[in-house]
Amino acid sequence: SSTRLPGTPRIVVAGAGAFGLACAVALARRGMDVVVCDPGRVGDNASGVAAGMLAPAFETLLDPPSAEHFDLFSAARAAWPVFADSIALPLERSGAIWAGADPGAIEAKLAAIGAGGKRLSLADAEAALPGLQVAADEAVFTPEDWRIDAAMGLLALRTAAITAGARIVSQAVTAFKPGEVELADGRRIEADRLVVAVGAARPDLAPELASLTPVKGHILRYAAGPRTGPVVRAEGIYLRPHATGVVAGATMEVGRDDLLVDDAVVRGLAARATALFPVLEGAPHQVSVGVRATTADGLPLVGPSQAPGVLLAIGARRNGWLLAPAVAELVAALALGRSPGPFAAAFDPERLRAR
Repeated sequence: SSTRLPGTPRIVVAGAGAFGLACAVALARRGMDVVVCDPGRVGDNASGVAAGMLAPAFETLLDPPSAEHFDLFSAARAAWPVFADSIALPLERSGAIWAGADPGAIEAKLAAIGAGGKRLSLADAEAALPGLQVAADEAVFTPEDWRIDAAMGLLALRTAAITAGARIVSQAVTAFKPGEVELADGRRIEADRLVVAVGAARPDLAPELASLTPVKGHILRYAAGPRTGPVVRAEGIYLRPHATGVVAGATMEVGRDDLLVDDAVVRGLAARATALFPVLEGAPHQVSVGVRATTADGLPLVGPSQAPGVLLAIGARRNGWLLAPAVAELVAALALGRSPGPFAAAFDPERLRAR
C-alpha cells in the first residue's frame, strides 16, 4: 500500500467506472490522498455493463467517429499487459474474426490503417468458433483486438485502489471548490482537486460536461454459445465468448440516456446474433442496458477543466476500457505537474473549444 507524501494533493475522484477507478489506482500508487465517490453498486455503470472490449482495429473500422484513431487506440492497448498484471486481471488476446459480408473490403481496410489481418477459410473459422455461420465464402481474422472481463475488471481496480490507500465513499459529488468537495448526503471532504469521471451523468461539476452526448446501448448475455475463442464481428453486432455464454452487443442509440429495455432493439440484436450462431435461437439470455457519453470526435476529454481545480476524464464513447490505463497515467501526470505524455494533445479538452 501507499502513504501520502508531504505536499502531494488530496484528490477526490467522482465516478467508479473504468476511468475513475483506474485514475484512483494511478493516483494512490503515487502517494496521493485519494477518495473515490460514486453512489452506485460495484459494476452499476456503463463500464460494468460493457463487454470489456480492447478493440483498436474493429472500433476504428466500424465506428465512424473513430475512423482516424487506430494508431492512438493501438498505443493505448499497448499499455494493457503491464497494467493488467499490476491489478491481477486476466487479459484475453485471442483476436477477432469478421464473419459478415465482403471480407475482401474488411481485409483491405485493416491493411490501410496498419492493422494485421488475414483471410480465413470457412473451415478455419468453424475450427476457431464451432457453430459460427459466416456470411461470405471466407472470414477475416485480426490479432489486434483483445478483451477483459468487465465485471472482474471493476473488482480488480477497486481492490487495487484500496490496496494503494484510496478510500471509497458511496455518495455522489454534488459540488466542488478548491479545498472542498460536497457530497449528496451533505458531508464535505477536503480536496485540492476533483477528477470528474462520471461517464454519461451530467452533474454541475464542469462546463465541459454539457458538450457530451449520451449513447444508450443494449447488450445480451446468453447462457449458450462459445465460451472461448476470438470475438466475432459482423454488421451491427459483436459476439464475445465468455465463460458463462456469449455476450452480444452493443447497440448505439445516440441521444438516449434512459435505462429502459427496448424490446424492438433487443429483437434486432438477437436476430443478428442468431444469424451468426444458430445455437442461440431461443436460448435464455439477460438484457443489460448502459449509457455511455461521447464527444463530437469520439475521443475522451482528459485534462484541465475551465472549472478551477477540476481534471476531466470523461467521454470515452465505446472505448472506456481500452483507454483506461492511458487516461489514468495522463491524469496522474497532470495532478503531479509532470510531463503529460503522448495522449495529452489528442485528449485535451481545449481541442473542442478551439473548434
